[in-house]
Amino acid sequence: MEKEMICICCPRGCHLLYKDGEISGFSCLRGKEYGLQEAVAPKRVVTSTFKVNSSKINVLPCKTSGPIPKEKIFLVMDEINKISVDLPIKMNQVLIKDVLSLGVDIIATKEQD
Repeated sequence: MEKEMICICCPRGCHLLYKDGEISGFSCLRGKEYGLQEAVAPKRVVTSTFKVNSSKINVLPCKTSGPIPKEKIFLVMDEINKISVDLPIKMNQVLIKDVLSLGVDIIATKEQD
């Protein structure tokens, strides 16, 4: 399997090539790790909004507390869309603990009274 990608670990944007289980084109170890992860099992941090039970606002932003497998994004989004939370909300408040047993939480990214 051969795969080309651009590293997103820093502004340099190295052009990486994954071929025969090896990664080339990186300028640092973070780029090497990113390329190997992206080629074999890509992960993403998901950002979204969740519903709020309030007359002031309807939604607030949230995200996963860490990266999740790329193929699970839509399942995680379905779980986020199921919740509706009362105010007040604190920054980094856990909205869904261990979503889909992936080892990450859904957390609020904005505080609102």
